[in-house]
Amino acid sequence: MTPNVASVSSGPSRRSFLASTAVAAAAVAGGMPLLTACGESDSGSREGTTSGKAADKLLPTYVASTFAKPDLSSKNGSAAGYTGKVDLAALSTSVPEKLATGAPLKIMAPLWGTPPKPGCAYYKAGDAAAGTKITWQNQDGQTYGEKLGAVLASSSIPDMVVVPDWELTGKIPNAVTAKFMDLGPYLAGDKVKKYPNLAAIPSDAWRVSIFGGALRGIPMPAASVPNIVPFYRKDVFDKKGYTVPKSADEFLGWAKEATSAKAKVWACADMRWSAAGIFGVLPAGPPGWNIGDDGKLTYRIEHPEYLEHLEWVRKLFAAGVVHPDDKANTGDPAQRFTAGQILVYNQNMSDWYGKTTEQAQSNPDFEIDGMDYFGADGGDPTLYAGQPASIWSMIRKGASKETVENALAAANFAAAPYGTKERMYVDYGVEGTHYTVKDGVPIKNDRGLQEVNNAWALLAAPAPYLAHPDFPEVTRKQVEWQQRQGAFMKKTSTYGMKIVEPSRYATLSSQFEQLEIDFVRGNKKLSDIQQAISTWKSSGGDKLRDWYKELLDKNGSGN
Repeated sequence: MTPNVASVSSGPSRRSFLASTAVAAAAVAGGMPLLTACGESDSGSREGTTSGKAADKLLPTYVASTFAKPDLSSKNGSAAGYTGKVDLAALSTSVPEKLATGAPLKIMAPLWGTPPKPGCAYYKAGDAAAGTKITWQNQDGQTYGEKLGAVLASSSIPDMVVVPDWELTGKIPNAVTAKFMDLGPYLAGDKVKKYPNLAAIPSDAWRVSIFGGALRGIPMPAASVPNIVPFYRKDVFDKKGYTVPKSADEFLGWAKEATSAKAKVWACADMRWSAAGIFGVLPAGPPGWNIGDDGKLTYRIEHPEYLEHLEWVRKLFAAGVVHPDDKANTGDPAQRFTAGQILVYNQNMSDWYGKTTEQAQSNPDFEIDGMDYFGADGGDPTLYAGQPASIWSMIRKGASKETVENALAAANFAAAPYGTKERMYVDYGVEGTHYTVKDGVPIKNDRGLQEVNNAWALLAAPAPYLAHPDFPEVTRKQVEWQQRQGAFMKKTSTYGMKIVEPSRYATLSSQFEQLEIDFVRGNKKLSDIQQAISTWKSSGGDKLRDWYKELLDKNGSGN
């Protein structure tokens, strides 16, 4: 079975990286909720956050799943790992009785790649197994934010909508609280026990599913450690005798040695994402605020590490060790990586398994591995935990009771734990149609690869785990990598809080992504970034700081 944190994107945007760099794993410290930190918006939604005892009252009762015991337990915020084969003939049923009524249900979700045809075998089998009748409105994941914004601004919203955290920009956060319903009457406290797989979702993931003072999101929980891995070609490193770098200077020195434009081999891709971890930069978004040892509340761009990590990446570009296509910001670095044109790139953890399977037949010597994060000076890194969930499915406000219960039944099916028939279907589809079994291992065929996408998987998920029965060593490497990185995680002051910022600050930081891209490539000067930081402060950054200070004073710090 594949992991519940399966590849959501073959090539995440900057926003998807920021949303998945790390995930929180514990409850927010006590304190009173701040529901109207800066007043209510015109839409009637409430800004701020809900924490402490007020949040506890809204949460579903947690009832742990007892299906399959992992071979590698969760440690330091890692996912659990399953390295053994599952007896496919003895899979359990997590929901013996179908909870859905078969009433029509329209679901909008992002999809990366070619969408399956409506009524395909995967969708038909899912409806039959779950008792649902779903019309999937798949949207291009690369432009999903635009579609999401347009739909939420309209009067016609599908029954259920998948909302990724990285799309919560502009007016979308306020629209979420205005357009999606409070699920508390169906899930709070013991009510969730009707949906046992939803009850087994960790409470921390539910805690960040509270928007505008109500439980509105059904979460996909995730491990609390970084999800972006500095991948390297271990087979090439071993062949060339390269030593994995342990500091920023060592990396630059190795990169110069490994690069040969004549041989069409460059050391790396754009390493901004990994550089953030190497230099200990705070994550973007609400987690980007933190109270330092000096007692001051500051945003990520105000710290010296922010400029330092960009200047280091700029050195890589200036030294000519970055592939020309990465400098031009075109194409797919992962393809250059598997072709041997670059030896290091950063991507979400799903590529560990994805690239291993992709290259297994055509390039048997290929071996991908993950560098451990190191501090820029060669010491221990500083990594930050983010949110315990970054994707939610939500039900439109005004939906009938039958529609709500059908949507919750679908989410309950999707959240089935490892070792169950439902999980097997979500991840692999139908035996004989989408996969075959060889030596006890399910293997997708071409139809399975095309149809069994992330549609069902985005509705909800069980507690974080990793499992690749065809490549169990990949599972072991992934979990052990997470455990090692997790030992260096810290919590920010906004750790574990789902915060809706005032909409007037929605575009305050929007210019920095493109500015960073241009600066590291030598197209902008350091003074341009320094001026942007100064403008950010005077245009609302300092006022937003006051807003966060009030929020933290009333809610308590997350760390």
